[in-house]
Amino acid sequence: MEQKLLRLNLYTRTMKIKHFLGIGAVALLVAACTTNPITGRSSLQLANNSEIMTMSAQEYKTTLTKSKVITGTADAKRVMSVGSRIESAAERYYQQIGRAGDLANYNWEFHLLQSNELNAWCMPGGKVAVYTGILPITKNDNGLAVVMGHEVSHALAGHGNERISQAMIAQYGGQILGGTISNAQWAGIFQKVYPIGSQVALLKYGRNQESEADEMGLYLMGMAGYDPREAIPFWNRMEAASNGERQPEFLSTHPNPETRISDINKNLPKALEYYKAAGGKI
Repeated sequence: MEQKLLRLNLYTRTMKIKHFLGIGAVALLVAACTTNPITGRSSLQLANNSEIMTMSAQEYKTTLTKSKVITGTADAKRVMSVGSRIESAAERYYQQIGRAGDLANYNWEFHLLQSNELNAWCMPGGKVAVYTGILPITKNDNGLAVVMGHEVSHALAGHGNERISQAMIAQYGGQILGGTISNAQWAGIFQKVYPIGSQVALLKYGRNQESEADEMGLYLMGMAGYDPREAIPFWNRMEAASNGERQPEFLSTHPNPETRISDINKNLPKALEYYKAAGGKI
């Protein structure tokens, strides 16, 4: 009888420990949830943003040294101008809603890189690169604002942190709760999410993140005084440039063109309100 009571007592204590660990895990996950102030979407962001931005700055510098950076041309100046307006719009908005601190550690940079790829990207902390290959698709400042607004939104929404957090949980699980992840392990996770140097362009986001960047980017370009209605013809040009070669939506990290255009049309009224407030003509 005493042995049974002892086993029962041990079992009860074990369950209590597991219960409290569970509460701790839930508390950690709740505390690490971040809400996007523009779209309202919540995401799990466990990583330290300051560390992410430091490593992003290092990787960005490496990328620039390995690339041909275009300076002084009309296109390079356009990238700087459009980027600066989107930066200012984002900072104004975050200031207005009392979240200026979210961007306090941003050190914005905008560069045009020589490459035939139809691509652009923004690393955490506002490190932006636009490839010359996408400029014939953007055609004008409005088209360029679609691209840069989308890419900047990935950074503002913390999609890098979200991806790193997902990788941390998948690879190390419970070690995160104990804080036992080493600097080397952390660096390894970062390198998987943001490949070294020029390979950073290969970074892939999930469909939810891409859709959120579409929505947020649409609002940002409107806030910056660029016509968000230009997003639809831009994405149509991108689809035409791909020669129709794309995976089905359930296999792809990007929304399929039909879904993307439908979502843009749904979000256009709100984006046009921002555009009108910025002095745009409807």
